[in-house]
Amino acid sequence: MMQQTFLALSLGFAGVILASHAAFSQTAQCAPRETATASLAEKYGETRRGIGLAGQGAVMEVYAADATGTWTILMTLPNGMSCMVASGQGYETVTEELPAAGDPA
Repeated sequence: MMQQTFLALSLGFAGVILASHAAFSQTAQCAPRETATASLAEKYGETRRGIGLAGQGAVMEVYAADATGTWTILMTLPNGMSCMVASGQGYETVTEELPAAGDPA
């Protein structure tokens, strides 16, 4: 019974992920990185807040604006093209301490 429940949940999550991916691929907005970052700064007042390496040489960047709380995640490919993968409102900077070693929290 537990295995069936787990399998059903896994399939449900997989369906949601696939549906989200399909919707994203139809709405992704891409431009050369310089154009994309300039647009975020000019239109929304967003500045870079974080950066990380993704697979296949891509770079993920988080942009946000303190004044409005808007945020955008850009994925830049090795060829210099940047695509907006997500955006929204209510951005807050959070700094959290890591739990102590062995702490289950």
